[in-house]
Amino acid sequence: MSCREGFMSPQTETKASVGFKAGVKDYKLNYYTPDYVTKDTDILAAFRVSPQP
Repeated sequence: MSCREGFMSPQTETKASVGFKAGVKDYKLNYYTPDYVTKDTDILAAFRVSPQP
């Protein structure tokens, strides 16, 4: 055993592909709904962002 082996942490295996896959999904897959019809109860929110000095 070299002096470096004593200080190395054990390797762990992650299973990222099981529950989460990193990457960018197409906008149309998540948000775009072409057959959506607006309702009287829909709310439009607008925010003003002012730059700070």
